[in-house]
Amino acid sequence: MGQIVIVSGSPSALSRLERILYYLGDLAETEGYTVKHISVKDMDADDLLFANFTSPKLKEITKTLETANGVIVGSPVYKASYSGVLKALFDILPQDILQNKYVLPVMTGGSSSHLLALEYALKPLLATMKAQNLKGLYFQDSDIDKTTDNVIVDEDMLNRTKKQLHYFIEKIKGDVGVKAY
Repeated sequence: MGQIVIVSGSPSALSRLERILYYLGDLAETEGYTVKHISVKDMDADDLLFANFTSPKLKEITKTLETANGVIVGSPVYKASYSGVLKALFDILPQDILQNKYVLPVMTGGSSSHLLALEYALKPLLATMKAQNLKGLYFQDSDIDKTTDNVIVDEDMLNRTKKQLHYFIEKIKGDVGVKAY
């Protein structure tokens, strides 16, 4: 049917964000999409730090994002914003890499106090990359269980997550084969 690319801005392999992103990927696969996960951990730190625009891994990530039908971008909240390593990755990607792509922003944080990081930090970053931002999802750490198959423990948050993912997929379906450049 198409490909959804998930970009994780978490520097930790065992983070709550990673659990959520893999859960969203699993849901997308049940809808017939292939899912490709990209992590900031995939990039060599020196390539990010020194903005190596010729990095083979960066070229691979760029090609993957260019061919995606939709993109999910996630980050933990750090200092009321997205992770610096996610910003470093987006700084060296082409400026219009997300043009004409629906993007579902996702953030995780310790409390509801960081909810606005989604609206005032992550979404503006994605907008500069020409993304078609959707509403997005913010998870508090207490909403997530890292140890069981039931990743999202709050029933309302689980329902909201499924609804947002369904909306994201419906937007992608409406645009399949109609990409304007």
